[in-house]
Amino acid sequence: MYSRAELSKIKQEFWTAFGLYMKPVPSADGGRVNWQNYKTGVKQVFFRMRAETDFVSIGIEINHADIELQELFFGQFEAFKKMLHEDLGESWDWKLHDVDEWGKTISKIEKILPGPSVMKKEDWSEIISFLKPRIIALDHFWSKVKPGFEEG
Repeated sequence: MYSRAELSKIKQEFWTAFGLYMKPVPSADGGRVNWQNYKTGVKQVFFRMRAETDFVSIGIEINHADIELQELFFGQFEAFKKMLHEDLGESWDWKLHDVDEWGKTISKIEKILPGPSVMKKEDWSEIISFLKPRIIALDHFWSKVKPGFEEG
């Protein structure tokens, strides 16, 4: 078992390494992007990457406090589901009204890879190999559909 401080330190080291690895990769629009802290530019819509002790995940999280708005945004993503899965080259899990670790109702579209541990540096290449093509594909997808999500 790891202490909270150990876990935090190693996760910080991983995300720093991931950021350095991804730094030369331009966004779909050709600009610079902070891959490990991707900004969608749309309130309450996030691209989340997690590297934990027993899994890695990447996904789209919608956390509007207004459940009806959350459902509306989720529905907008559903309208683009085929395009998203084509850009990703795989299907992801869709969860309307899931509950996060703090008990808040969220909706998410995600892919989980069980097994690799961020605490094992020998797993980092597997974690990066999982996250890199998917965050790049999400960025490519988002560059096409973002205008449909922006408040007008």
